[in-house]
Amino acid sequence: MSENSKIEWTESTWNPLTGCSKVSQGCAHCYAERLAARLKAMGNPNYQNGFQLTLHENQLAVPLRWKKSRMIFVNSMSDLFHEDVPFEFVTKVFDTMIKAKQHYFQVLTKRSTVLRNIADKLTWPKHIWMGVSVENHNYTYRIDNLRSTPAAVKFLSLEPLLGPVPDMDLTGIDWVIVGGESGPGARNMKKEWVLDIKAQCIEKDVPFFFKQWGGVNKKKTGRLLEGQIWDGMPTVYEHPTLQVS
Repeated sequence: MSENSKIEWTESTWNPLTGCSKVSQGCAHCYAERLAARLKAMGNPNYQNGFQLTLHENQLAVPLRWKKSRMIFVNSMSDLFHEDVPFEFVTKVFDTMIKAKQHYFQVLTKRSTVLRNIADKLTWPKHIWMGVSVENHNYTYRIDNLRSTPAAVKFLSLEPLLGPVPDMDLTGIDWVIVGGESGPGARNMKKEWVLDIKAQCIEKDVPFFFKQWGGVNKKKTGRLLEGQIWDGMPTVYEHPTLQVS
């Protein structure tokens, strides 16, 4: 559980559950799985089960102790909408987010069907943002599932971007993040895929955030796209300070 995050589009991470299982192509080289193995080897008590799905009741209240407003990525090491997470635990996580209204929460899932099926049973204040991962055109159905939810802010994470995603329906989408895969075995991301997505965002007036080119050494490849940094954020926020505008 981290008060400070190096992820470019957030400030902190909060993991009331850890561990996951692979559901699509983007999971093949999961960074969370690699990190969980290291944390287990280091003796971190939250990772004694490695990357097996594990619920952490003792972490549920963590954001309530953070008094200063911040942007929080929920479950960077898991998926809140995993099929094996009891609905009662999902509601506990949402209860915390609802109470911690000083923060903004970014929830991200690949399991958009589960999200769609239970979204109407959850409460969605404006400070809870909901996103889905879309690795290539095979997973654009997740955008439709996201669009059906009551979340006030809906976003897409096209990371790792593994192929082109042409002609997206961005109706109702408030933010798009794009990034290449990084680490061992990283698959290449083509510039033309990124430029096409950027063009789609500009045409539909959707904020565009380019996170990284990725690769084995992501620091070397950097974040520049056509010579500049693209740090678009939903209109309620300004980046990089991530303070309410």
